[in-house]
Amino acid sequence: MSLEVGQHASLSKTLDKAAVEQFASLAEDYNPVHLDENFAAMTPFEVPIVHGMLGASLVSGLLASKIPGPGAIYLGQTLQFTCPIRVGETVTARVEVTEVREDKPIAKLLTQVLNEQGKVAIKGEATVMLQG
Repeated sequence: MSLEVGQHASLSKTLDKAAVEQFASLAEDYNPVHLDENFAAMTPFEVPIVHGMLGASLVSGLLASKIPGPGAIYLGQTLQFTCPIRVGETVTARVEVTEVREDKPIAKLLTQVLNEQGKVAIKGEATVMLQG
């Protein structure tokens, strides 16, 4: 795929309790702020929140499936977690090409995960190596 600055793609997914529990098991991250309603009620969030890295992982799916697509290799990712994603929310992950190097098969993309209200919950920049 030929990339151009400004190209973008997105996907939406509901991060429900089952997804959070699966991620906790895979990552060995059993922080009760994600899993225990009573514990979460005592935090500023008041309800369980999604693991930040679970939300961010949707960016990986976009990079592999849409832009740049199959065969892309992740070289780096910056992340900032700017607001919580509550368990059960449908989020939208978005990537946009911001730079395509002419000397090497490398591109940079703005990465975002938006909560149901459209507020940026996770933002960053991905660097990927392009294939073929």
